Amino acid sequence: MTLDAEVTDVKAVVYEEPFSVTVKEVQDPQIQHPNDVLVRVTSTAICGSDLHMYEGRTAAPAGIVFGHENLGIIEEVGDGVTSLSQGDRVVMPFNVACGFCKNCLVGKTGFCLTVNPGFAGGAYGYVAMGPFIGGQAERLRVPYADFNCLKLPPGEEFETDFVLLADIFPTGYHGCELALVSPGESVAVYGAGPVGLMAAYSALLRGAAKVFSVDRVPERLAKAEEMGAIPIDFTKGDPAEQIKEQTGGEGTDKGVDAVGYQAQSHDASHEEPAIVLNELVETVRPTGMLGVPGLYVPSDPGGPDEHAKHGQLLVSIGRMFEKGQQMGTGQCNVKRYNRQLRDMIIAGRAKPSFVVSHELPLDQAPQAYEKFDKRIEGYTKVVLHPGHALAA
Repeated sequence: MTLDAEVTDVKAVVYEEPFSVTVKEVQDPQIQHPNDVLVRVTSTAICGSDLHMYEGRTAAPAGIVFGHENLGIIEEVGDGVTSLSQGDRVVMPFNVACGFCKNCLVGKTGFCLTVNPGFAGGAYGYVAMGPFIGGQAERLRVPYADFNCLKLPPGEEFETDFVLLADIFPTGYHGCELALVSPGESVAVYGAGPVGLMAAYSALLRGAAKVFSVDRVPERLAKAEEMGAIPIDFTKGDPAEQIKEQTGGEGTDKGVDAVGYQAQSHDASHEEPAIVLNELVETVRPTGMLGVPGLYVPSDPGGPDEHAKHGQLLVSIGRMFEKGQQMGTGQCNVKRYNRQLRDMIIAGRAKPSFVVSHELPLDQAPQAYEKFDKRIEGYTKVVLHPGHALAA
């Protein structure tokens, strides 16, 4: 069924070259398989992971449509779809997953073996993550829709909360799950960007007694403090030492790396890809757990040295072994968490939209990318509203 069978072009955010995206017309997506749906996108967020491509730090080709954090209204339903209808409001995990492969069946939907042959995992609008067009556009094709769409209450309530269910809220929570954060514990979260703020927030939701948030951007540290975390500015001294001073010299029970491979040196003068991992080893007490949802890649054309360019980092594994620490890594399996986190939002137990700094129409995406990349004018998280939907 379709609301409008006419094929037209749609506006989308298209990558041109490093530090340049444009909004232009691309071919309107179409149903390609009976299990597809087409969604009119009402909200789509810019992710810190998008910046890796925007900066030319990946092999992303010119012409790729960005956008893996997507929410909207179903406009067209494939004949094989059974649980969804026109008009349903849905949010999609950034992971594209089949629901029936070995990994999906055990909940590892971030590592689906079906959707991207030769690679474990697929995603919308991301280099090497399959043929799935991104959702920073007016319309989006969703494959395996019965499995990948999460239904939301109708209307516009919680719009900026719900769009964060596509990635950063579950990913922040995943960081805490990887570290096995439990009530009453102390937690250090490195990075106070969107995922880092969500990780610190998730640690508090899980009952952590004390949460430290490590960053250097004043607006981000202020956001962390507002929600109840203890801000640590790493430009003012070794963050591990700062945290130990506030934990009786012991360090924290758990730690989360929400930074990844573009981590900055203490004086913020250059990149040190392994610095956060090594700081976490020093920050977390003996036998503690480390959760690493921060992105690390096997190939980084802009790496500061030849090893970093091939994803090979000098990590203090000897110190980690000496302290008996454990580490969990990998991208988030969003479906493992998104339904419960949705229900926490509806019940008023969680409001992740505090991290959203700007809501803009799709046409302002180029300016938003530039300002978000430069960490200026308070840009911490941007939600784009294509068409007339909620543009502000």
